[in-house]
Amino acid sequence: MSLQIDRLWQGLLDTLMMVGVSSLAALLLGLPLAVILVITDRENLFANPLLNRLLGWVVNLFRSVPFLILMVALIPFTRLVVGTSYGVWAAVVPLTLAATPFFARIAEVSLREVDKGLVEAAQAMGFHRRHIIWHVLLPEARPGIVSGFTITLVTMINASAMAGAIGAGGLGDLAYRYGYQRFDSQVMLTVIVVLVALVTLLQLSGDRLSRRLNHR
Repeated sequence: MSLQIDRLWQGLLDTLMMVGVSSLAALLLGLPLAVILVITDRENLFANPLLNRLLGWVVNLFRSVPFLILMVALIPFTRLVVGTSYGVWAAVVPLTLAATPFFARIAEVSLREVDKGLVEAAQAMGFHRRHIIWHVLLPEARPGIVSGFTITLVTMINASAMAGAIGAGGLGDLAYRYGYQRFDSQVMLTVIVVLVALVTLLQLSGDRLSRRLNHR
């Protein structure tokens, strides 16, 4: 019994490590990408239709590839970056590359929903374009960005479970090796309960933070 608890605890830690590192990387890469997609659009702050179309094409390309296929296709690149194609850190690379464009599109929608009148008012007051981004676009879009990041986290937990089933470790690996392959329904049920609890906690926390930001 204690051995199963140890395995479950290690699987949870591995999953949190995969999702935590990948989500931080997706946030640091995806949010600037979303801003660039918005401000380089036609008649926007830094209008550049060619750059906008190119970035949009790259984002759509990565979003259109199923995670399992992306993970396998990135094995040479993953081995180059982290030195291995197996384990927790190997899963971080495809998780990041899958989550970044996903989050970027969600954040882009939130940024586009900012009242254009606020931007025009800031321009009329002589705000520099970069100040408009920092002091108008991003603050006004914060509730939507937080909600989008919460959705991204939930999606990444699902993807990490899939990655675990093919050797990345974590709860997915625990469910596959000790639940599915050994026909142990108790292990499978326990992993499912832990995943549901984790997703529920993240969703409730993200929704609460988004509501608080929305009422400021």
